[in-house]
Amino acid sequence: MDDKDDDKDMALLAGYEALDSTTISDALDAAGLPSGIGGMVPVWGHPKVVGFAATVELAPVTDQTAGTHIAASAVAAGGPGNVMVIANGGRTDVSCWGGLLSLGARLRGVRGVVADGACRDIRDARELAFPVYARGGVPATARGRLRQVSAGEPVRIDSVTVARGDVVVADESGVVFVPRARARDVLLAAQALDQRERAIADDLRAGVPLDAAMRDARLAGIEEH
Repeated sequence: MDDKDDDKDMALLAGYEALDSTTISDALDAAGLPSGIGGMVPVWGHPKVVGFAATVELAPVTDQTAGTHIAASAVAAGGPGNVMVIANGGRTDVSCWGGLLSLGARLRGVRGVVADGACRDIRDARELAFPVYARGGVPATARGRLRQVSAGEPVRIDSVTVARGDVVVADESGVVFVPRARARDVLLAAQALDQRERAIADDLRAGVPLDAAMRDARLAGIEEH
């Protein structure tokens, strides 16, 4: 990938950084794509995370053979622009992300993690200012309980299939995943929707009644006569 591609990627992410997950969700809806997932929340503060997915799939341990720590190789291969996406089936009785992974990811320039499961070492993540979205916190270690199935392959997060390089946006409202091949079109649609919503907000502040300002056709960008 050359510098021009890098610049385009960063410009794409910058466009998404200016939008809320709710607006992107509406644009995904309009495009017939999965509209996002709730229940994975920031485990400290209110950090927003936007980046390209680096995927890891986990599963229960089937034997006691020791191996590389889960997600370690994926974190080591990650870098600026990435968000780790950990598929653990929503399991909350064991941690699928911890403090050393947060430190390793922060040192690699990774932007954050979205974990479909529980995490631990929340204080470490907070002190590192490393954003962690998860189903909750739990002290139980993954060692002897979880194994890594794959890294860099498509994963299933709730009802959404996420591939490496898809755009991830996580904020207080939830998490949205945008297929990379549709990322530009969805961004343009979301930006247009954001402009319409801002115009409605301006009208409300100017005294226009809510039912007059907030019409479905206007929100949808349908020209009214």
